[in-house]
Amino acid sequence: MLVKMRNSWHEQIEHLCESLKLNSVPTYWSSLAEQCIAQDKSYGEFLLSLLKCEQQQRNERTRNLFSRMAGFPTHKELSTFDFKFATGVPKQQIQELSALTFIERNENVVLLGPSGVGKTHLAIGLGLKAVQAKRKTRFTTAAELMLQLSTANNKISSNNIYHVR
Repeated sequence: MLVKMRNSWHEQIEHLCESLKLNSVPTYWSSLAEQCIAQDKSYGEFLLSLLKCEQQQRNERTRNLFSRMAGFPTHKELSTFDFKFATGVPKQQIQELSALTFIERNENVVLLGPSGVGKTHLAIGLGLKAVQAKRKTRFTTAAELMLQLSTANNKISSNNIYHVR
């Protein structure tokens, strides 16, 4: 009888969580409840742990979604950038950019330089920092940007052609 009631609780909890869009709660509530019982925690502490778990899972899903949407060609962290190799890259300026205050000021970052100095690495690293801060990000190369601008310009030009009769 206890097993049947327990299955009923599980089903009800899963159904309610689904309707409330609490996607992580059905996965974690049972083990968290057992941990809280073993540690003699209150109902409030259990609920707080469960809600924190839900929030962490949502944050992780958001970061993963933003990372996929950003279109990074690979995964490069700022922490792995070799400033000794790329001697012309101002480390202090990159560290300032990694604070992401340029986003709050509605500024863009454009990295210019010869081939092979780490522009892509830095751009991806800054983009990943923004994604970790749950900011929507878009990675593009100069070539892709020029192609997009050219295509948009051609589209605008073709829409402005007047036919004279």
